[in-house]
Amino acid sequence: MTDPKSLPESDPRRHTIQVRTALTDLAAHLREDIQKVDDPKFKTLFETAASVLTGLDNAVASYEDKL
Repeated sequence: MTDPKSLPESDPRRHTIQVRTALTDLAAHLREDIQKVDDPKFKTLFETAASVLTGLDNAVASYEDKL
């Protein structure tokens, strides 16, 4: 993976790489927390949020692919 800081600020990839990293990290964190709590509503909320973030990551990746 390209180091985003090696790209100029005017390059959209610099920002998409950083955002995709944040989205992926947060989705992983949410899914890890699902294992730690026994509340079904909590599990549903966090899994839904992780799925939405994964969808956003896929949308950003699709944009990157067209650059």
